[in-house]
Amino acid sequence: MSLTSSLLIGRTALNASQAAIQVTGNNMANAATPGYHRQRVELGPLRGQRDGLGFVGRGVEISRISRAIDPALTARFRGALAQENASAVERQVLSSLEAMMNELTDADLSSQMGRFFNAWSELANNPGSSVTRAAVVEEGANLAGYINGLRSDLIQQRGQIEQQIAFNVDRANTLLTEIAGLNQAIVNAEQGNAVEGNLRDQRGVLLDELAGMLDVTVIEQQSGAVDVLVDSFPIVLGSTARGMELDIRSVEPNPQINEPGGIEYRIMSVLDQEEIRLTSGTLGGLLQQRDGSIQRTIDELDSVAATLAFEVNRLHTSGRPVNGITDITSAESLEPSEWAVALNDPANETLALLPFAPRNGSFQVRVTDENGNTFDQTIFVDLDGIDSAGATGFGDDTTLDDLRASIDAVPNLNAEITATGSLRIYTDAGYEVSFADDSSGVLAVLGINTFFTGSDAGDLAVAGALRADPERISVGSGPGENDTALAIANLRDTPISRFPRFMNGGAPASGDVTLQDLWGSTVERNAVLARSANTRYESLSAVRQSLEAQDRAIGGVSMDEESINLIQYQQQYQGAARFISVVDELTQLLLSLV
Repeated sequence: MSLTSSLLIGRTALNASQAAIQVTGNNMANAATPGYHRQRVELGPLRGQRDGLGFVGRGVEISRISRAIDPALTARFRGALAQENASAVERQVLSSLEAMMNELTDADLSSQMGRFFNAWSELANNPGSSVTRAAVVEEGANLAGYINGLRSDLIQQRGQIEQQIAFNVDRANTLLTEIAGLNQAIVNAEQGNAVEGNLRDQRGVLLDELAGMLDVTVIEQQSGAVDVLVDSFPIVLGSTARGMELDIRSVEPNPQINEPGGIEYRIMSVLDQEEIRLTSGTLGGLLQQRDGSIQRTIDELDSVAATLAFEVNRLHTSGRPVNGITDITSAESLEPSEWAVALNDPANETLALLPFAPRNGSFQVRVTDENGNTFDQTIFVDLDGIDSAGATGFGDDTTLDDLRASIDAVPNLNAEITATGSLRIYTDAGYEVSFADDSSGVLAVLGINTFFTGSDAGDLAVAGALRADPERISVGSGPGENDTALAIANLRDTPISRFPRFMNGGAPASGDVTLQDLWGSTVERNAVLARSANTRYESLSAVRQSLEAQDRAIGGVSMDEESINLIQYQQQYQGAARFISVVDELTQLLLSLV
């Protein structure tokens, strides 16, 4: 073993110490850097050489510089982050819904309905009061306005979610592009020989942010690049970002299967236009809440409004205004091609798209002359969906034209279909008409002598004729009677077994509940979901925090530990320098002897 070999040993020690001090300094400099994982210098002895009877070491080498990271733990953390963010969206949306509904206060829908029915009760107690009639109209307008405003707030909340969806899609695309760029940079830098920790940490931060938005699966390749998958669909392959885009499409209503229309939001791949299905993350949570809690609440509010309108109108059409009716036109109008189509036929799209429908039954027409003499005739409405041969079909069911002909056949009564497709009913001079016992609901559906207009929470309103003249309110079936007002007042506690068509996601509702129960079930469900969402968020947050703490315990920088390492490498450097100095002195001594 020569003094030259000793100098080489000292040089390896100096080089190793310098690299170790540099790595330690980099760790200390990035102690507060988000996403940084500490790097470790792994030292190993150089292979020795034979010298006489044994082997003599040749110094030290750096085996590798590694990142302190557990890939399995990182994958679990990203999954927990996606679930926590989706839960946070759910909690926020449901909390906002509760605040909008504002139940258990005097300014909620239940209270508004209560005041509306109270006004009808007062009218039943005092059927001749013009003041009470005006109060009924005012309370009806207040109720309709409150429902309109609540739906507008829900639509606005949905609009905010849609804006957030668009923003998150744009941000996700930016992240995908940056991740693909870092993949290329890492492959070029490492060349399969080492680990470029800083670039990998930068990519890791972007992957963590992406995981918070999407439920991603990250697969690392031997080259150092990563592939990113969502629902088994690759959105990043090496240095290629396949990209996502928001697909907003209008879905037309389909009366054939009782399917309402609407606006559908989907996430698509830019390159091959395949749908990317998201189950968690901020973006997944936003999509679920838009199509879930928000849309369901809007649909159920529409159903409450439509049920309220239909049930009140069904009773109101069977009453008689103070001054009687001599000429009235239906609020609903049909296309000319639908006049000869059965009222219950899905091909009659105008009526098929309404949230309520007429059914098999009948109603009475009462014609009264100026002396108070009355003539009653029953109008049968055949809507059983069975033809004369007993087969399923609409060929023999009642059409608008059939209804017109039946009413027109009543003495001293005339009926026609106007140019706009509305049904007009008018009497001969000196006569008036009223209706009663409408078991078919056809008068309420067509909008003849109704209290409300509109078919959902967005367009519900008191009929303009009543707003202009409250005396046109139907209080009873005859002068001085109050049976109509009393029946409407009792709707508050009357079980209703027939609900609008598109409730609960498209299926007709059934069972006996009251109007207040109908809305109360929505309020109660959202309250239960809000409590569950809050509990779930707290649980998932605790899991995410635990996994994050474990990750930081492995990859986080400890200043105390790094300070100890720094002292150790400093002493190693000083020792190596002293060793080289001694070898130099011995070399000089040897040369002086020559």
